[in-house]
Amino acid sequence: MKKTNSSALIVPPGSDADTNDIRGIKAPVEIPNAWAWLWWLTGALALAALCWWLWRRRKRKKSDPPPAVVIPPHERALERLREALALMGQPHPFCTAVSDAVRVYLEERFELRAPERTTEEFLDELQTSALLSYDQKQTLGEFLMRCDLVKFARYEPGEPELRQLYDAAVRLIEETQPPPPVAETGATASAKPSASS
Repeated sequence: MKKTNSSALIVPPGSDADTNDIRGIKAPVEIPNAWAWLWWLTGALALAALCWWLWRRRKRKKSDPPPAVVIPPHERALERLREALALMGQPHPFCTAVSDAVRVYLEERFELRAPERTTEEFLDELQTSALLSYDQKQTLGEFLMRCDLVKFARYEPGEPELRQLYDAAVRLIEETQPPPPVAETGATASAKPSASS
């Protein structure tokens, strides 16, 4: 017969062993969602992409030059002619500047290749064109021939003749400039519905 140690089975009163036998109810333990990290990562990437896009857009706005102001050909030509007035005392440079201003204007306005051609070539091409009236073609021909006399034949005109060349150039540009855009007024707009009824 075996002997057992009965003192080892006896639990002394007031010890923790008698209270730890059954424990109290604890709150449920939250188990983390296995996909939560993916949602956090996707949100962080989306936020980073949005921040990068906004930064690029702001940088591009700062680096974009302002839109260029387009000056019509007739305004540029008239400005060149005003600048040529400073050369009035020097016939050759004056006639060269005035002639170049008119030739460049005709190229920009009517797409005529005036600067690259001799006066004779240009006037021959101009005769078949309907872009200018007969009187304008005659005035232009006389103007260019008189400028060529000064530029190539060493003709020395006086200031009154140079002033006539200047006035002829200004008149030609003003006659051939495009008409200003017609703005629709309130009277015109109100007249349109009444015409249809």
